[in-house]
Amino acid sequence: MKIFITADHHFHHKNIIEYCNRPFKTVDEMDKVLIEKWNNKVGKDDLVIHLGDFALGTKEKVKETREKLNGTIILIKGNHDKVIKKFLVVKDSLQIGNIIFSHRPIPKKDIPKGCINVHGHIHEKESLSGINVSVEKTNYEPLLLDELENQINMKRDKK
Repeated sequence: MKIFITADHHFHHKNIIEYCNRPFKTVDEMDKVLIEKWNNKVGKDDLVIHLGDFALGTKEKVKETREKLNGTIILIKGNHDKVIKKFLVVKDSLQIGNIIFSHRPIPKKDIPKGCINVHGHIHEKESLSGINVSVEKTNYEPLLLDELENQINMKRDKK
């Protein structure tokens, strides 16, 4: 089993293409590419920690999309996540070792010493307090935990 981290897919959200300058012509094209990229990396038995804003839309649309994706998903609820059935849901944050996963960036002053915040929410922007794993920063695909740990180590080495 591999572990992946990702955020801010915004499946079915037409306006996100323009808001974040995503390289897709239509929402259908965006959803299709995001599903393909997900399934090309994530296997059926893998775990994905999704840091929120999975999808907009009806229960049926979100369920349909979820069923097309490989892996078990832990969803840290984002501000756009209204339909959350079919997920293991965490409300605010999840800490594993020295990594604190959240949807929104945690202010630097609130991150315990020795920990790093991995988050989404800010899409293509650089994180001031941690590591942003919004899909715009990860080539629109989930990031393997080992890849994330390399980024964390590089960030620590710069300090």
